[in-house]
Amino acid sequence: MPIDTQLILSAILEHVALTLTSVTLAVALGVPLGVYLARHRFLSGPALAIVGVIQTVPSPALLGLMIPLFGIGKKPALVALFAYALLPIVASTFSALDSLDRAALEAARGMGMRPTQILTKVALPLGLPVVMRGIRVSTVINVGVATLGALIGAGGLGTFIFRGIALVDTPTILTGAVPAAVLALLFDGGLALLERVLVPRGLRKQ
Repeated sequence: MPIDTQLILSAILEHVALTLTSVTLAVALGVPLGVYLARHRFLSGPALAIVGVIQTVPSPALLGLMIPLFGIGKKPALVALFAYALLPIVASTFSALDSLDRAALEAARGMGMRPTQILTKVALPLGLPVVMRGIRVSTVINVGVATLGALIGAGGLGTFIFRGIALVDTPTILTGAVPAAVLALLFDGGLALLERVLVPRGLRKQ
């Protein structure tokens, strides 16, 4: 069954918007939360466990749970995607800061740097490679999970996948699945390039 190219482009843009918006929100909350937990380690276990519970809920079930709260459409899909993206970002930020070389932190303190300066000029730059890995994992996961947003009217490439399943039409399924896979690769590659820009040369893995 032929599919209008304009419909495909529209679905790709919807998919990109769902992924970028949810991951951006997760970064905005997850990185500060990871920093906070690294400074208050006694809270890290319970907090990571609570965030991790979300990952144990099957994505279709989580989307279904959002419907009574937010109705159908993009809003419940964004909330569910945000929830799925949160754990890798929080966990990677906490792990990055919790495993830093204490000698480097003590040296910064010895130079008279304030806690905020130590965080922004020493801790985060040293931990950035690990934080970026968490963001990359969240992004790739969300590209896949976003296809399920079509089940609750959020649009995206899942529209073609589920239409193809209903019609037992492989080309229609591939119309949604192939661009989703390409998007995942492009996002991961783009974030890898961003990591090379943000991470100081001496801290990069060769």
